[in-house]
Amino acid sequence: MAGGLVALLDDVAALVKLAAASVDDVGAAATKASIKATGVVVDDTAVTPRYVQGLEPERELPIIRKIALGSLRNKLLIILPVIMVLSQYLPVLLTPILMVGGAYLAYEGAEKVWELVSGHHEEEAEGGEVDENAVVSGAIRTDFILSAEIMVIALNEVDTEPFLSRLIILVIVALLITALVYGVVGLIVKMDDVGLALAQRESGASQRVGRALVRGMPKLLSVLSTVGIAAMLWVGGHILLVGVDELGWHWLYGQVHHLEEAVGGVAGIGGVFAWLVNTLASALIGLVVGAVIVAVLHVLPRRRTADKAPSSH
Repeated sequence: MAGGLVALLDDVAALVKLAAASVDDVGAAATKASIKATGVVVDDTAVTPRYVQGLEPERELPIIRKIALGSLRNKLLIILPVIMVLSQYLPVLLTPILMVGGAYLAYEGAEKVWELVSGHHEEEAEGGEVDENAVVSGAIRTDFILSAEIMVIALNEVDTEPFLSRLIILVIVALLITALVYGVVGLIVKMDDVGLALAQRESGASQRVGRALVRGMPKLLSVLSTVGIAAMLWVGGHILLVGVDELGWHWLYGQVHHLEEAVGGVAGIGGVFAWLVNTLASALIGLVVGAVIVAVLHVLPRRRTADKAPSSH
């Protein structure tokens, strides 16, 4: 009886060790997958703050909370089930679906560039109060593409894992990435409030730091808005660049790769130059594809409407 109990305890201990090892493996894989998606995470963090520009300060965090919840729904309820099923049964469809998302992201970025160039954005901004529902919907749509890219990158890093391990790892990635992105975004958009609190302290050093934060945050948000537009073009273009290569048209990616190799040999900073070449090429592709879509959806229909409008005498 005692021997049987000891054997049972040994089996339990072995199972506990196995479970602990599995948890460690899953944690390591989730960390690796999250790090691999860091580039897109930076883009997501840069894109989001522009959606709260123009809102009342007390509405900033509630809006970010809504966008974060929408992002989590995107990842866990839509993207995760789809990519898990596709990766299991129809992996060939992942790239075309991702490219459609890349084209939409390029369109979003090019549309913002068109608004800045044409002044159309300013005209709309003067028309009245910001529609919070429209802000949240637009942010969640854009987040969907970035989230899909993050989740697919993470999936590619763990595609050799068993189905259940892949599922658990991707859930962890979704939770970690969402918390990271929207936690940082919340800190960024409320930094001016932190500055105001510091400026009201008795310490001279605190007051100087606080005033610097208050003065600097609008500029930082403006810069992040511009970075966000560039990021949409970059990520969208990169999805398309890699996608056409995976689908069999290697010429375009080959040209970019040749340019990367040409500058990659520079001592010390070749890697930076190669990254810049790939980034600029991706952004240019995103701008071209996005501009074509903007022209088809907005510019050409407006011109036709203007041409058909009766001229006043």
